[in-house]
Amino acid sequence: MVNSPGQNPLVIERILRDRDGIWQQIIEGRDLRRLTIQMLVSSVVSLAIFGLVLGASHSAGQALSSMVKLPLLFLATLAICLPTLYLFNLVFGARLSMPQAVTLIMVSITVISVLTVAFAPISLFFLITAQNYAFFKLLNVGILVLTAFIGLRFLTGGMAALNAHHEAAFFAHARTAPPPPPVDPPAAAGGPDGAGPAGPERPEPALVGAGAAGGTPNGAPPAPVPALAVPAGAVPAVAGPAGAGTTVAVGTAVAAGPAPAPQPVPAAPQPAAAPPLPVGARPTSMALLRVWILLFGFVGTQLAWTLRPFFGDRATPFALFREISGTFYSDILQTIGRLIGG
Repeated sequence: MVNSPGQNPLVIERILRDRDGIWQQIIEGRDLRRLTIQMLVSSVVSLAIFGLVLGASHSAGQALSSMVKLPLLFLATLAICLPTLYLFNLVFGARLSMPQAVTLIMVSITVISVLTVAFAPISLFFLITAQNYAFFKLLNVGILVLTAFIGLRFLTGGMAALNAHHEAAFFAHARTAPPPPPVDPPAAAGGPDGAGPAGPERPEPALVGAGAAGGTPNGAPPAPVPALAVPAGAVPAVAGPAGAGTTVAVGTAVAAGPAPAPQPVPAAPQPAAAPPLPVGARPTSMALLRVWILLFGFVGTQLAWTLRPFFGDRATPFALFREISGTFYSDILQTIGRLIGG
């Protein structure tokens, strides 16, 4: 039995153990508010602990500052990028509602947050044993990048599950819909009595009997064939041209003349093509989601650069914020150069 969100205080355990159950709950829109609040609390606590470890590299004031700023970084990035994801969803006609979008992204942020706090002992270990600011900064940036990559994989997995559900529901509805009424084929054109095609009167069939193919030897007209009394179910023998007995079914007259025209054979029914998805049932484009993930990453890194410092060199004074100059990527490249150059 799968625990409901209210029964399991460790929501991350349910996310990691019962991923399909989380996706199904989001699909059904069931108790999303409680699930979102649980994930929000778990994320804030986890990021605050990791921020405390980051800031401990400088001072107690920096530790307290980073403990507040790191959760703020992720929540502010979510607030900035969420409208874009929701509008993309509306423009391309998908069915993702705003509560579903918030819950889906919170699943990703919760995974990132709990994984970062799992790396906190490793970060603290290197803080104590390796007194190198450049190495410590690159180590923790690498931890955040790795956990973000894993967390965003959860986002794509959840969106793929929602898309698969919407497509399956649509095609199931299409299969159960009543078929269109059949169209009767046009009746074949016939004569006045409707028995066959109009045209010149057809000759009466001639009975095949003795000498019917070539007449009598002296050219006289063939004698009429007398009617035979045949018992019910018997097959009489009728003399053919060579005098041999030829069996003919009872009541069947063998006629000489043109064979009846072949009737057209109706074409085999072709399988119906899958109906196109209507505007209200289109899945969210996965390529579009990946573009949004890149946007989320760029916004997050730039916002982190704006809110810095999260950790600092002990030789520099404490500062709540730094002057905005340069970029996050150029600073990382400079830090790598200093670390390699010694």
